[in-house]
Amino acid sequence: MKRTPGRSEPISFGHAYAQSETFRALFQDGMSLVEETANYLDGDGRNAAKTLTRPASIVYATESMRLTTRLMQLASWLLLHRSVNDGDMTIAQATEEKRKIRLEQLATNMDGPGWNNLPEDFKALVSRSLALQKRVEQIDASLLDEVLGELTTNPVADQIQELARAIDQKF
Repeated sequence: MKRTPGRSEPISFGHAYAQSETFRALFQDGMSLVEETANYLDGDGRNAAKTLTRPASIVYATESMRLTTRLMQLASWLLLHRSVNDGDMTIAQATEEKRKIRLEQLATNMDGPGWNNLPEDFKALVSRSLALQKRVEQIDASLLDEVLGELTTNPVADQIQELARAIDQKF
């Protein structure tokens, strides 16, 4: 956690990040990608899928499911953090809801049989979703480290506080 000169309380990275322009940009990028992907899969992607060879068609169907699942999990994460920031949800509620979100990577083999025959627009959407997922996972790990750091006691800090109280009582 960062400390600001003159402040005795640490600044919460999670709280500061959720209110930052960086988060707003990430939120906008993520939601735009969800919308763009939905439009593609319902339009140009549906038409392109009809022309694929059987192996590429199987890869397309599998990766489409992975892509939509990945994006729905990412959108849930983004909406959850925005809800806390907007005051629509408490941190405790968000923590409970976050248990339902799975950010772990869904295996995507971007060079296996059939992959090279997929439409370039589709492959670009998969790539962008994986990049977004990586960004969100890094932020989520930082937030988790912060929460765990707050929950973990520091025996040295506890001893220093005990000593300070003892000294204050004698003077």
